[in-house]
Amino acid sequence: MKDWEKRMLAAARDLEEGERETVIGFAEYLGQRGEKEERPTPEPVDIPRPEKESVVKAIRRLSATYPMLDKAKMLDETSQLMAEHTLQGREADSVIDELETVFYRHYERNFGTAGEDGE
Repeated sequence: MKDWEKRMLAAARDLEEGERETVIGFAEYLGQRGEKEERPTPEPVDIPRPEKESVVKAIRRLSATYPMLDKAKMLDETSQLMAEHTLQGREADSVIDELETVFYRHYERNFGTAGEDGE
């Protein structure tokens, strides 16, 4: 969670229910007012996958490939895959393949066009 989100949440907790609704309504108003400037979709950085790569280095590479993603939101999935590799002996190539899918899926959810037609 970003610092401003923590501050908003902490402030909202101290408000009465009606006051919270007012704050939410005002925030929604601010988000809808005026014309929003269209922001370009951030593109992933093209960093090729090396032939031999450790899972840790793959996570670093994918983090650099997708710098626009909030890594905290992917922590559960990435740590689960890392645990499967280190504790259960799952092959690195298989884990890296799945990590690439995780990062791509999060990118598509946040910035892609997949699912805009209701899929």
